[in-house]
Amino acid sequence: MSRIPLPGSIEETVSLLAKADYIADRSLATVLYLALTMGRPLFVEGEAGVGKTEIAKVLSKTLGRRLIRLQCYEGLDISSAVYEWNYGAQMIAIRLAEVQGEHDRARTEQDIFSEHYLIKRPLLQALEPNADGPPVLLIDELDRTDEAFEAFLLEVLSDFQVTIPELGTVKAAEPPIVLVTSNRTREVHDALKRRCLYHWVGYPNAERELKILRAKVPGIAKKLSEQVVAFVQALRKEDLFKSPGVAETLDWAGALTELDAVALDPAMVSDTLGVLLKYQDDIARLDTSKVKALLDDVKSDLRAAE
Repeated sequence: MSRIPLPGSIEETVSLLAKADYIADRSLATVLYLALTMGRPLFVEGEAGVGKTEIAKVLSKTLGRRLIRLQCYEGLDISSAVYEWNYGAQMIAIRLAEVQGEHDRARTEQDIFSEHYLIKRPLLQALEPNADGPPVLLIDELDRTDEAFEAFLLEVLSDFQVTIPELGTVKAAEPPIVLVTSNRTREVHDALKRRCLYHWVGYPNAERELKILRAKVPGIAKKLSEQVVAFVQALRKEDLFKSPGVAETLDWAGALTELDAVALDPAMVSDTLGVLLKYQDDIARLDTSKVKALLDDVKSDLRAAE
């Protein structure tokens, strides 16, 4: 089976993403094309729900590559991210060797610290060869980990290799396609950023968000889609604890479609705010009068634009 080639230009990168209904702006397509061409990791920051993780999923789908995801969290360590030994199986092997009268300690150690007893976690899996081409490695929400784990990643992202004391160094024959994401809950160290190309994924403008919505929720009514996008765009200008991302826009549009809505009205918006906003304080700020005022402004702007 032949590999799907990497895009040969920025325009081809835009088309590649569009095949999976990912509507990218040219700046993202440019840095992604450069990351693929140069074999460099891509470090992507932005608010939650703007489509950072989706980039890796789309690349995996359109390039026919395996997606390996390392979901980061506080306390993530090497045994969960890279490898660990199957201690249970090793203990059984030691007991069997004793029963069988095997007294060569060096040989026993060599046997139990072989690849047979090695449990490979995402980072080690990403270094393995694959007939379809190097996998897409998604290191998701790196900002949730601590600086010690960041320091360990430097070896992986610099040389695409991992050192296992008992086995030696495992190095990728071909570097994986690496996407690192962060919601910027804390600053990631400059040493790691220097090994990557960088892109900030912001909220899309109304035109692009409407294209995304119609691609992802194809059955939505035309008028409703326009009102949904305009209302969400207006909400992002309000003083909210967490503005809705594109993911919330799509969820809300899907929910409204399930309710057979063809246009927004204040009652419908108020009843479904829990799909769009995820903090009670934000929902409380949008009382009935505030929702009506925002919706009136949105409809007035849309009429003026016709």
